[in-house]
Amino acid sequence: MNETHHWVLSNQGHDMAATIAGNVGKSRGGSARTMEITNAPQPGEDSVAEQTWHSWSKITEGKARDSGLYYDSVESPPVDLSDPDQLRAGIIAARGDATWLDVDWIISTIYSGLMPRSRSQRMFLNQLVTAEDALIAAEDWDACAVDESLDDGDEITLGFDGGKSDDATALVAVRVRDRLIVPLGVWERPDGPAGDGWTVDRDDVDGAVRNAFLRYDVLAFHADVALWESYIDAWSADFRDRLVVKASATSAVGRDMRGGLQELTAANERLVSAIENQRVRHGGGGSPLGRTLRRHVLNTRRRPNRFGLSFGKPNRESAHKVDAYAAALLADLARHRLIESGRSRAPERSGQVFFF
Repeated sequence: MNETHHWVLSNQGHDMAATIAGNVGKSRGGSARTMEITNAPQPGEDSVAEQTWHSWSKITEGKARDSGLYYDSVESPPVDLSDPDQLRAGIIAARGDATWLDVDWIISTIYSGLMPRSRSQRMFLNQLVTAEDALIAAEDWDACAVDESLDDGDEITLGFDGGKSDDATALVAVRVRDRLIVPLGVWERPDGPAGDGWTVDRDDVDGAVRNAFLRYDVLAFHADVALWESYIDAWSADFRDRLVVKASATSAVGRDMRGGLQELTAANERLVSAIENQRVRHGGGGSPLGRTLRRHVLNTRRRPNRFGLSFGKPNRESAHKVDAYAAALLADLARHRLIESGRSRAPERSGQVFFF
């Protein structure tokens, strides 16, 4: 299956891949295999190569059954394309043992200006570069990675974005003192037949929320109310006395993302700027949940509105989810409102009386 980054819906590439997969599946004794040879795909184009990359990502995250997929990609590290020495080193790194490739010719092609920068990066450096309308660049997100996690008793704020069957459900924490973003749970419909009739395990989600309140000092919790009204009412009733800042005028936890567009847009711009300037931190891709959060972050697209820059999926029907980013945004908004309020947890009274 050659150059599958060109196999898209409009040229029947998806149908071709499905036909090949069906024929391989019927091979005698399961002896047949497919091999894809491709450049790095254009993000958001939904090519067969991009679908394969997403399938591999979900396997590494523990979100999909291991189908025996072997993924091998030699990618150049980040380089300054304007620096010929760095560019040469990147090309040599990406070509691997394909020593017949003429590095000088490739450099001259890149500098000729005949193709966009992003295409040169995909073709010659094998870099899975950010889509032109992406909200957050991969290199900006990865630059915020640290080898840290939450400790029991940490002061945190929580964000929650819930789905039912198609959209993902996500619970994300932000540590108050240093803006460390930590996904506590992401629930997604499995790929393939396992996803038929699937709905999120609401008891499991509820347990994750309650466990967060047991382990950490939760000062604020902002949860999108859509599809989860009864649970959010219960969380508000059970935890309102522990929360320093309410999510809205009508609920300690519920924050309807269908309203308050101006505040959410400002929150999105604030978070994007913080990521670009390395003012936030996250655990990187060292854990399955960390890799899932990264995938959702990189799926987000720029969606301008009358108030500024918001975010959304690549398109309305896209299978590439962004719900973990939405939950992180709500958690970061909760932290921002907590800090701006000037309030914190009141110290417990000791019961002792001192006389002077």
